[in-house]
Amino acid sequence: MHPALSILVFTVTSGFGYGLMTLLIVSQLLGGSPFDNPNAYLTALLLAFVLMSIGLLSSTFHLANPKNAWRAFSRFRTSWLSREGVLALLYYPIALAYVTALWLNDWQTTAAAYALGGLCVVLGFVLTHCTAMIYASLKTFPQWHTRLVPFGFSLFFVYSGVLAYALAVVADGGSPHAAVWISGCVLAFIGLLFKLSYFSFVGEPSKTTINTATTFTEATVRLFDTGHSAENFLQKEFVYVVGPKTKALARKITLALAFVLPLVLSALQLSRDSSSLSLAVFAVLCGYFGLLLERWLFFIEAKHVVRRFYGEQH
Repeated sequence: MHPALSILVFTVTSGFGYGLMTLLIVSQLLGGSPFDNPNAYLTALLLAFVLMSIGLLSSTFHLANPKNAWRAFSRFRTSWLSREGVLALLYYPIALAYVTALWLNDWQTTAAAYALGGLCVVLGFVLTHCTAMIYASLKTFPQWHTRLVPFGFSLFFVYSGVLAYALAVVADGGSPHAAVWISGCVLAFIGLLFKLSYFSFVGEPSKTTINTATTFTEATVRLFDTGHSAENFLQKEFVYVVGPKTKALARKITLALAFVLPLVLSALQLSRDSSSLSLAVFAVLCGYFGLLLERWLFFIEAKHVVRRFYGEQH
């Protein structure tokens, strides 16, 4: 599958935004703001809004006619893309109402803040699930049509939120609770195991071949002619070939950047008397670019079954 840069930026950046917003709300609802200054909490919330907005806006850049994007909202009952779009727009007023409820009560958690904040947390997970199901619902992509995809999206949503939340607290001069760094280590380790499992899954031979498509199972079926003299839309969009050495290197860099380094950096933070801003920044940068590369692999390793029509055997 052709990896559109705008989609890579959308899924990763919005994931950091929704994750940060979720962690900020959960911390407020469970034990109060982790920031000494209410303005710092508000700044962190605004940063989450900015990341969410950058991600959502970037998602429109790959459209041939962005002006027709509104049509995606009209199929809520049948389209995961439509559900994602509608819920993303619904998230903004609810999150703003949550911030307003805190601001009107001197940043004290009230019943309204609990209700609105809880709804935002639930919506964050539902939104992430909708995004994942856009891909997991496609039976024509065997590498996506699996429960591993929704699990991975939800895992990375929380993981990126923990990294961003820790950085926000440290940037304000505070020190996150040890549970935050422990969560970062645990989620990084789970993410590492998950990606190793997923890489093994996508590396298995596909059950769909030219033989199964033509029902000729007694001999090897080969394509002699594609029927046209130049690349068409299907080949440009769905036949994206990357060499095995490049993919193998990308996998190693992904595992190191997205999971191993943040795990080590979070463990180092636990061993220190006070949290280090430079380590927190480095952890977020590693996590962000590592997840960008992970999402690139997610696309290039997905093989549409139409590739069989153009001669690919497996």
